[in-house]
Parts: sequence; structure tokens; C-alpha cells
Amino acid sequence: MTEPDHPDPPVEPPEPPESVPPVSAEPPPEDPDEPRRYPSTIGGAFYLLVLGVVAVAMVVVALDEWRSGIRLMGGALIFAAAVRLVLRRRDAGMLAVRHKVLDAAILVVLGGSLIFLAGSIPDQPGGF
Repeated sequence: MTEPDHPDPPVEPPEPPESVPPVSAEPPPEDPDEPRRYPSTIGGAFYLLVLGVVAVAMVVVALDEWRSGIRLMGGALIFAAAVRLVLRRRDAGMLAVRHKVLDAAILVVLGGSLIFLAGSIPDQPGGF
């Protein structure tokens, strides 16, 4: 085969259609002039509470009270599981990742495991 004497002109990509309006997953606000409040769900507030308790637990761990800090962290996860079971999906905010029972089961297993391990690990003489 031989090369053509006149190569094809470069093809420019098509322009996106401007007639398609943008779509948001969130419902439109009742009053568009009112600023949005964060967190927008009660579950978001509980999520921030759990996050704050975990941050405090990390400080407790850093202050050489690791058992108490890990237990506090496990308790926060179990509390998050209870909140996830009580709230509806639309109210759960960032606590809702998958199905309600699966979210709660994962949080209970992780929180319970932390509490169990904090109580079952023996003290190490002269160790950490």
C-alpha cells in the first residue's frame, strides 16, 4: 500500500451540547437564597460526633493510656452502629454506605474487636 498524497484533515472533537442542563443528586432547596447548612442531615452530625470521639481516643492512646483509648474508639464505633440502625437512609448521612444491617454489622464487629483486643492483650513488662 502506498501513502495517500493528501492526508485527511485532523478531526476536531465535537462540542458538548449546551442544551443539556446539569443534574444534581440532591433535591433543590426550598429557598434558593438560603445558604446550605452543614451537616445537612442528623446522621452527618452523629458522624462528626463519632469522628470527634475517635480523635479524642487517639489523643488518649498517644498519652500512654492505650487500652482506654482503644476501648473508647471501639465504643464510638458501636455507638455509630446503633445510630445507623435507628436512622432512615436519607437521614443517616455519611453513616450510610451500604445496606443498613451491613453497615451496622461492620461497625459492631470492628468496635467489638477493638474492645476485645484491648482487654485480652497482656501487659508487656518494660514494653510499649
